[in-house]
Amino acid sequence: MGGSLKPAGLGDGSKPAETKSTHAEPVTRRRFLQRAAAISGLAAAPWIIPSSALGADGNVAPSNRITMGLIGNGIMGRGHLHRLAGDRDIQLLAVCDVDRVRRDEGKEKADQIQSARAGGEYKACTAYNDYREVLARDDIDAVVVVTPDHWHTPISLHAVQAGKDVYCEKPISITIGQGRELIETVRRYGRIFQTGTQYRSIPTIRQVCNFVREGGLGKVKQVFTLWTKLGGFFGAPRFENCRGMMDIEHSQHSYAPLDFALPAQPVPEGLDWDLWVGPALWHPYNCAYHINPSPGVVPWSFEEDFGAASSTWFHSHSADVIQYALGAENSGPVELIHPAGGEYPTLTCKYANGALLHLVDHWGMVKDLYKAVPPTARLAGNFGGVFVGERGWVTSMSTGGPVEGGPEEIFEEMKLKTREVNIGENNHHTNWFECIWTRRQPSCDEEIGHRSASLGHLTIIAYKLQRSLKWDPIREEFLDDDQANRLCRRAMRSAWHV
Repeated sequence: MGGSLKPAGLGDGSKPAETKSTHAEPVTRRRFLQRAAAISGLAAAPWIIPSSALGADGNVAPSNRITMGLIGNGIMGRGHLHRLAGDRDIQLLAVCDVDRVRRDEGKEKADQIQSARAGGEYKACTAYNDYREVLARDDIDAVVVVTPDHWHTPISLHAVQAGKDVYCEKPISITIGQGRELIETVRRYGRIFQTGTQYRSIPTIRQVCNFVREGGLGKVKQVFTLWTKLGGFFGAPRFENCRGMMDIEHSQHSYAPLDFALPAQPVPEGLDWDLWVGPALWHPYNCAYHINPSPGVVPWSFEEDFGAASSTWFHSHSADVIQYALGAENSGPVELIHPAGGEYPTLTCKYANGALLHLVDHWGMVKDLYKAVPPTARLAGNFGGVFVGERGWVTSMSTGGPVEGGPEEIFEEMKLKTREVNIGENNHHTNWFECIWTRRQPSCDEEIGHRSASLGHLTIIAYKLQRSLKWDPIREEFLDDDQANRLCRRAMRSAWHV
């Protein structure tokens, strides 16, 4: 499948399509009950609608629900599916995936969850292969984009142009140029865009970040966060038959995603591989990119045409939390300092206020290499960083136990209800739902999502060029460096464009 990415039913992109949710006013009505049967192809099938589905028994009537489509049903997509289908304020009408196994599983699971929620058989969800069919439905208000990275920007752009609000997984782009185009389009069409960097929405982490942001540590001198190599990916069994042509001995040491010519394998039945590749440069199918059952989260992220390595794995989360705490969430660094220059032992980002963000392979380097915290400090977890200021230090990591820091009086001032970090307490989806109704900006809008993705893209560019770079975060260009600026954009496969 090829051709323009312009969704069916859209004009030339100069103005929004005329749908019920094109404009920026709050959603006020739904036509779910009147139209869902015909649109989903279920008109001839028995459809039992229990009274609870009509708003009885404390349930929310369809006229007051936000109607949703899920685009992408891999491991991350399944988590979103359960969140959407299980929310009484949401009606999940569509699950889209280019893999028939995944989309059929998604539809079945959505129907099961929503039927249980409604108290009877409630088959309202339709499975789609092509996301453009989802966007063409005028009874869908919003979509959640959970695809490989190279599809994040194109699908989000076209969803916005189709009058949909968007929740997009991180990183929201695969290049800096794509991210800026997305921002301009979201604003031009007046849509509500939330980036899936939910760690900032954990109450404990948000309180730590606000403490740092408001000067609780005094001037922040250094921040540390993780940045890892490809080697951890390449030990997986799926690479066993292609290790030679991947030159694992050398490529495993790269911090940046690389381009690999993996051997062609037969495309599994039911997988639309041409549409999976979509706007990326062509690669023949190989199970290292996509297979059922999935070998893990984001298995394709080692390949630069599909993903962004560490930025995909965790760094976009870390960048969002860190730049929020630094007050730079709508900006970025002014300099990328490569260790080859001898100034710092690891790649370092410098901000306009003088704060330095050092990328490290593991937390031991914060103590042993930089000697920035006491040798007895407990540093563990991910998706955040270690802040070191004039008055002390504090962590903002998740998945590694409680928040740590010192001296103890900073915690007295911080007044945390708990130092434990409960990921399940985040209200990231709820914040987006509320903003769809109110038309207010969500907690991690398109600009913030772009800036957290951009930090990863910038570090990858500096690593690839093996030298320091100066960056203008306002104009979003490298100073006097044409070679680096060319890496801010990327060609798409012929016949696809944004």
